[in-house]
Amino acid sequence: MATNDSVNILNSAYLAVEYIDSFLPDNPLQQPFKNAWNYMLDNYTKFQIATWGSLIVHEASYFLLCIPGFVFQFIPYMQKYKIQQDKPETWEKQWKCFKTLLFNHFFIQLPLICGTYYFTEYFNIPYEWEQMPRWYVLLAQCFGCAVIEDAWHYFLHRLLHHKRIYKYIHKVHHEFVSPFGMQAEYAHPLETLILGTGFFIGIVVFCNHVILLWAWVICRLMETIDVHSGYDVPLNPLHLVPFYAGARFHDFHHMNFIGNYASTFTWWDRIFGTDSQFIAYKEKEKKQQLMTKKAN
Repeated sequence: MATNDSVNILNSAYLAVEYIDSFLPDNPLQQPFKNAWNYMLDNYTKFQIATWGSLIVHEASYFLLCIPGFVFQFIPYMQKYKIQQDKPETWEKQWKCFKTLLFNHFFIQLPLICGTYYFTEYFNIPYEWEQMPRWYVLLAQCFGCAVIEDAWHYFLHRLLHHKRIYKYIHKVHHEFVSPFGMQAEYAHPLETLILGTGFFIGIVVFCNHVILLWAWVICRLMETIDVHSGYDVPLNPLHLVPFYAGARFHDFHHMNFIGNYASTFTWWDRIFGTDSQFIAYKEKEKKQQLMTKKAN
């Protein structure tokens, strides 16, 4: 009975969104996007699309999303939003990070990306425009992928902090006490494989079109680069996502090394009490701010 009720609720929600969508104006970008998509299908093989298309989406999204945080370090006005203001970025650290990223992207992630075509063939994942899911279905699928990845990341990330294995793998990612956006995928190759597995679980569960692969890549990169940015910028649209952790939450993890293990949401840390030090830290900050106001 409970299962049927849940299905009915989901169907009702889907119909409600579909009804609202029918009243929305046509997206002016839809036709150009359709033309570009069909041009891609007509001129490239599925292997080329799945492999090189996925690589281009990943690389372009990663470094474009890193640009705002990179530029912020040169804007004095933005420094008031930097979380750890006493630890500015340095060219030396950023260059070291960039070189490691290139190695991880092309020698660890690219071989995995090469399996994308075989994945889509094995599960008969379509590429055609006519079978592409609507925007709200795609959004819901990305959210589902995020929930799954977040659970995997919390438990495996917490395991990587175990004192017997921390120094061999996860310590690489913690070289930067004050993180910056480009450092999001700066990690030991084994960590890239271990934590990266969580990215693919949601794809296996939800993928019904190759577009989800690319949409989920963009969403995941947007999230991980944001939480590693080192800046808590107001009016961040990601803060509208329920239970979203954000930059301040993850920045504390780099600063403190203990707690705040989840990648995207706050619920696992709240359930297991691994956010207790972060909560105490925030309370201490509030008291200091009150004392400063009273002194002024």
